[in-house]
Amino acid sequence: MKQERKNYDPAFQTKAVELSNERSNISELAREFSIKVTLLYKWRKEYEEFGKGSFSGKRNLKLTQEQIHYLEKELEDAELINQ
Repeated sequence: MKQERKNYDPAFQTKAVELSNERSNISELAREFSIKVTLLYKWRKEYEEFGKGSFSGKRNLKLTQEQIHYLEKELEDAELINQ
């Protein structure tokens, strides 16, 4: 039987990340929230990269600055070719 993936509320994820930045023992915090410590570290990394909008549930819409710059360059090149 396949186990379903848990969906965490964005407010819960944000609060967990903010508390993890304040505390020294992240493993203990993860136990308090009943989540795996690896998941908390993943959330921290995502929060660091994307900020407050990290947990909007629209993960596929997030782009890094590098990706945005690349896509803008591609668009500019395509527009020049079409002129």
